[in-house]
Amino acid sequence: MSTSQGYDDDDWGPNTTTKPPSNSEFKIDTWDSNTAIETTGTASQNNAENLSAEVSNINLSNGESGEEETVSAADISLMRKMLRNRLIQSKHDVEITRNDPKSPLYSVKSFEELRLPDELLKGLYDMGFQAPSKIQETAMPVLLANPPSNLIAQSQSGTGKTAAFALASLCRVDVNLSFPQVLILSPTYELALQTGEVAKQMAKYMPTLKFIYAVSRAENPGPIDAQVIIGTPGKVMDWALRHRFFDIKKIKVFVLDEADVMIDTQGHRNQAIRIHKALGNDCQMMLFSATYDEAVMEFAEMIVPNPVIIRLKREEESLDNINQYFVECSSDTEKYKALANIFGTISIGQTFIFCHTKKAASWLAEKLNKDGHAVGLISGDLTMEQRTEVLRRFRNGDERVLISTNLMARGIDVDQVTVVINYDLPINVATKDIDFETYLHRIGRTGRFGKLGLAINLVDGPKTCGMIRKLENHFGRKIQKLDATDVDEIEKISKD
Repeated sequence: MSTSQGYDDDDWGPNTTTKPPSNSEFKIDTWDSNTAIETTGTASQNNAENLSAEVSNINLSNGESGEEETVSAADISLMRKMLRNRLIQSKHDVEITRNDPKSPLYSVKSFEELRLPDELLKGLYDMGFQAPSKIQETAMPVLLANPPSNLIAQSQSGTGKTAAFALASLCRVDVNLSFPQVLILSPTYELALQTGEVAKQMAKYMPTLKFIYAVSRAENPGPIDAQVIIGTPGKVMDWALRHRFFDIKKIKVFVLDEADVMIDTQGHRNQAIRIHKALGNDCQMMLFSATYDEAVMEFAEMIVPNPVIIRLKREEESLDNINQYFVECSSDTEKYKALANIFGTISIGQTFIFCHTKKAASWLAEKLNKDGHAVGLISGDLTMEQRTEVLRRFRNGDERVLISTNLMARGIDVDQVTVVINYDLPINVATKDIDFETYLHRIGRTGRFGKLGLAINLVDGPKTCGMIRKLENHFGRKIQKLDATDVDEIEKISKD
């Protein structure tokens, strides 16, 4: 996109579905932390209730396409954040790399050890933070050291990355100076708002600290006096390089969040690099990512010079804590009856049910709802706003069952999930046979972080029964046969 045209159009990414609310619904100008904390976006109670009703009344029989769906990396990242109402307590080690071996790294076990400003410390405690997470206790001393160090941090969703860079960035702000000093870049509008909410809550006791969102459809603000800009690449380029609403050379801290999503989104990679090149030489760089593959590292090396590198090893999907069963059925009718028996017998916590196609998922959700079961359906056909509402209801326990295709199979964790049901086994599109990797990711939604989990597979013929044997051989784990008409047997497996 040429400079003369501005950069707004790319803020959405190719698959973003949620449009920003009008200025009457969304406060886009500077936010004063003297005021009460506002929920960003269409946040009134009435709007939330209307959206909830809208989601509840979605026509579930709409899924005409039988094809598996794909969703953008940005949408998956946002859904992960929506499902996080507390930090993951990871037990995995932190791996650290530093170019300068003479600069020792150390970790902290309390926020007090960081000697944070009292206002930020009070804001942290108001948010429910008690002690630093693994990534925070290692990254924070690095980020707050003088002279400032550049950082590349990799850690899975829910481990406290956003709080780490938000806290470190706010500590660098001089509130007596009325110009932008921190620039936080996110790949989409929705993710920028999520980051902004965390930073605002931390700063609620800093009355002179101001924020501004540089996101699509935001009106041109003129000269900016807010100290913190949170935005998307296209709009930030527009404001900094085209209109020069702020002096990008005065930015002290540059944060690139969701780097793995950024490089997956068309156009954002080059925009982020151009913004980086315009920054001053003494600007502190922070790059955060949930993944750490070759593409992310290639991107990081272009953005972050001489970095400290911190990796929090991701907990691998494991079958060790998951009891696996299969139920042999002779027809679709018998499959549904088996599912109803399981629901009626097991004291189910949160449950994922996976179907192979959107059409099957829509049919099953409609059937279960008609039979009096409160279930949610998440589909790529929903807008991001609707998906967010479905996930909110599931996270809060309003609906204890969530039906999906493979959309929810990878990297979406809910601590309370105890049961995964494969209504349809996952099929590899190319081989038309069992998809081992997707099966592992699906049932890995339970048994997380050392907890016990239960996986039940419904099979409906010789071919799918053969797939169960292939799963046993591939993973070296026995999958026990379950009689779904035997109430005592079903009760027993729920207690094992």
